[in-house]
Amino acid sequence: MKIIFKNEDNSIGIITPTDEALSFATIEQIASKDTPSGLPYWIVDTEVVPSDRTFRNAWEADESVEPDGYGAESNEFPEGVVK
Repeated sequence: MKIIFKNEDNSIGIITPTDEALSFATIEQIASKDTPSGLPYWIVDTEVVPSDRTFRNAWEADESVEPDGYGAESNEFPEGVVK
């Protein structure tokens, strides 16, 4: 799974959670923490993100789909996630 979000400059940001991070946090917790504050994010299958980066500046997010959440104000995990 990957996390995608639309930056304020309309470019697409992609977050690929590591296995290590997923061993102690959910993908939703990672998305909330690592997506810039207030920006919507979508959790998508890896196959949705093109592997060819040639036209990356032309990538778009389907904003007609309800976002899975929004970036949190803090870039830290909620208390109790990391021990």
